[in-house]
Amino acid sequence: MKKFEVPEFYKSTIISRIKSVRKSLDPKKKDSAPTVLNFGPVSFLIARHFGFCYGVENAIEISYRALAENPDKRIFLLSEMIHNPAVNEDLLSRGIKFIMDTKGSQLIPWEDITEQDIVMIPAFGTTLEIDAILKGKGIKPMAYNTTCPFVERVWKMSHKLSQKEYTIIIHGKHNHEETRATFSHSSNDGPSVIVKDLTEAKKLAKFIRQEADEQEFFEEFKGKYSEGFDPTKHLSRIGVINQTTMLATETKEIAQYLKGEVESQYGKDNKSFADTRDSLCYATNDNQNATTGLLKEEADLAIVVGGYNSSNTMHLVELCEEKLPTYFINGQDNLLDDSKISHFLWRTKEEVETSDYLIKKEHVKIILTSGASCPDAEVDKVLTKLLTYFSGLKSSEQVLTKMEKDLQA
Repeated sequence: MKKFEVPEFYKSTIISRIKSVRKSLDPKKKDSAPTVLNFGPVSFLIARHFGFCYGVENAIEISYRALAENPDKRIFLLSEMIHNPAVNEDLLSRGIKFIMDTKGSQLIPWEDITEQDIVMIPAFGTTLEIDAILKGKGIKPMAYNTTCPFVERVWKMSHKLSQKEYTIIIHGKHNHEETRATFSHSSNDGPSVIVKDLTEAKKLAKFIRQEADEQEFFEEFKGKYSEGFDPTKHLSRIGVINQTTMLATETKEIAQYLKGEVESQYGKDNKSFADTRDSLCYATNDNQNATTGLLKEEADLAIVVGGYNSSNTMHLVELCEEKLPTYFINGQDNLLDDSKISHFLWRTKEEVETSDYLIKKEHVKIILTSGASCPDAEVDKVLTKLLTYFSGLKSSEQVLTKMEKDLQA
């Protein structure tokens, strides 16, 4: 796999060393068991796979190259380059400006953007409509296009399905940048509709079974269907793709459910359901599998580090919450002290403070992981700050040396 030039300040000492050892011993990631760092009074169970993925490293490399190559030009990103506050804040501090927020609301009017400006496409990609605006201004958006290759792969998949006259069902969050981009591309090819979860898939099934009228469809899926969509015609042949950062098990559940519904209504012989391969990116799959491996171990709590608007990070939190107390944080500043933590509740979209989050016992076990857009350096900082709340610790070098010996044994 290609190696990218990522700024040194995003790298780490502890986490990078762990990843290097695990990669050398298990390059194909067959072992999903966590790495254990035992400091004496506290152990950390570190996920087998987490942190910057291929698409994020690609986006970071291109962004910093754009800065280096254009010192005298104004540089814009369509929106946040990735969903991580530390990365986005650093880019802003270097003079990059965001044209829109993550919901697509305009921050800088299009008329203020000129042909002399550099405009970068974020890792989520962009819509065909915005691409046309940029090209109309004489801007070449592909010059610094950071769209993740795995997102582009989904677009190609939807195009092939549309050519075979399948309606595209997108499993995703309709207001997420990536889903908006994918919807724009798929809608350009043919009928498309977005479902957020199994509940919405079941609502869609009413129209597959022709148990509800068109007007109800337009109300139920307002803002989530392509222009000219006809639920009486366009739900007889379907294929499911997804936002690449969704929960894998949920996508499979939705696909199997809709497959059963459409084949029951229209039969199997006319190929009413396209058996697409899962369109999640490799990092989302790896991170979720690694989290499943983490949860096989006994622990007292889990800390997940990442941007609060990061979909892939949110799903790691969702998995951990099923087993133990889980705290979703941006970084070390959320660790207020040894008894209080500020963390994000993804269901209600609010940040709260919780007391006594660190269990008072002789030996505490903490699960630690992060999303695909979180720098290893941020995880390092969280781990290091947590260590300050314990006494009688073994040194980091002692712990890492033992970790290496245990893994090689």
